[in-house]
Parts: sequence; C-alpha cells; structure tokens
Amino acid sequence: PSCWIRLALADVAQMKFVTFEHNGQTRIGLLLGETSVIDLSKADPTLPGDMLAFLRGFPATFETASKFSTRADLAVPLSDVKLKAPVQGMEKVIGIGLNYRDHAIESGMAIPTSPVFFTKFPSCVIGPNDTILIPPESNEVDYEVELVIVIGKEGKRISEDKANEYIAGYTVGHDVSARDWQLRRPGGQWDAGKAWDTFAPIGPCIATPDEINLESGRIQCVLNGETVQNSTLDQLIFKPNQIVSFMSTVCTLKPGDIIFTGTPFGVGFARKPPVFLKSGDKVECVVQGIGNLVNFVEDEKVSQ
Repeated sequence: PSCWIRLALADVAQMKFVTFEHNGQTRIGLLLGETSVIDLSKADPTLPGDMLAFLRGFPATFETASKFSTRADLAVPLSDVKLKAPVQGMEKVIGIGLNYRDHAIESGMAIPTSPVFFTKFPSCVIGPNDTILIPPESNEVDYEVELVIVIGKEGKRISEDKANEYIAGYTVGHDVSARDWQLRRPGGQWDAGKAWDTFAPIGPCIATPDEINLESGRIQCVLNGETVQNSTLDQLIFKPNQIVSFMSTVCTLKPGDIIFTGTPFGVGFARKPPVFLKSGDKVECVVQGIGNLVNFVEDEKVSQ
C-alpha cells in the first residue's frame, strides 16, 4: 500500500545518489560524506547498474541501498571519479516558468494562477563540470538556478495529497535560456529558447526528499564568484506536490522524468544593464540540502 511505502521510506536514512565514472565504467553510488562515494554495484550486484533502472525500482531499490549507507569499506574517493548527470536517458524534461513571485514581477509578467510549463529535450542534459555551449545563433544566453523534481513512480492524474509518493528525490538544475529565442521569436514559443543542447545541467546528486527543507532551504546562483540569485524555497508559488499533480493531468509521469520547478529573482536579462553568459564563465548553482552544481561556459565551435 502507498501508505506503507511512505512509512518505510521515512525510516530510511537521508541519502544522496550519484552516477559516476570510475576506471572507464559508469556506475551508480551513494555519497558518503563529502569526500567519497559508495559503489552500489559492488555493494549489491543485484541492484540495477544505471540510475534510470534504479529509479524504476523505487522505493524498493532505495531501501536496499540504505543498508550500505555507512559502508566505508565500499567507498571510492570522489577525487578518483567523475560525477555524471545523476540521471540520463529520461523520457521527459519539463520546466515550470514564473514560479517565484519576484521573478514573475522582474520579468514583467502576470503572477500565474496555474503552473506555466514548457519542455526541454533529454539531449539538453549534462552533468557537473560539463560545458554549457553558447550557440552562435544567440547573443542572450541567461542563467537560472532551479530545484528539480526527480520522479520515481509512474502516475497519471495524481492527486496533490498523493503526489509526494511519486517523488524519488530532488537535484539541482540550471535552466539555461536563450532569451532572444525565448521571448522574441514568432509564436511566443518558450521551448525555442530552452531546448538547445547542453541547456539543462543537473547534479551533483539525487537527494532523498527528507534532505530538502521546502520551508527555508536556500537556493542560489553564483556567477564568476558573485551571487546573482539568492532566495529560499518557500517562495515557490506552486509547491512540488502541486506541480507533480498538475503535470500528471497533462502527461503520464514516468521514473526518471525530471521537472525544473522555476527560478527566483535575479536573472540576467532583467538586470540593468543585462548580464548574459559568455565564454570563460563559471556558474555555480546551489540548493541547500542537495549540493553545488558547477558548470563552465564556452562558445560552441561550428564547423564550416
């Protein structure tokens, strides 16, 4: 029963799951502190070897993994691995727009009365320390730090009071946005500015929901050492359970699907003068309870 699932998970230790590369192999793991990762494939060979399959086994796979959460003998130093996007190959990458009141105001748009959504492609997804590519077709590529929902159970028309049962965890996301394509192309198609390759960095981990304080958890974006966005998660207009319920009326949500939940005040295009990403920039997106997602920016090299 669903009530038993939530009770069982409530007894499971707080966990942060990662996808990592070690000795040429991609594996899934469990962070042990801030310096090492427990290799779950080594801990239990019956566990799925990739995050998408691991999420399809939620919540049973999470409960199994929790048995190894303190096994230092199975740990690999983080300095010896490369962290990847925590989940890849998902069916859907969904974004919620204007979900912080102050961001809607700075954008000159009305406060929404129901979630405003758009989509990205799975090909947008990159991981920690990967490179965001600025396409030559855009001169206004902007930053947006976001809390990202990771779906753990398939569902359609999920009620708000049951929606948390479908959330496996959260990760940090960067909704990179080409504003000139998003806001000034014919037809008002937000996707045109959101769906470019590399425009959806996520990471460094998938944190279980009990790691996140939706009342006071801090969310920040730091550009070249300067904090440009700084807010708290209680400013979300539509909360994660409301977002999951709403989106599940539109489409069937499946394990591994991710939903960007919106960005707070401080985006580049609303500043005076505007601030846009450029080659050489370092962007750090931070959500308290999850961690720091760092990416670097380069101009896309286009062959003639």
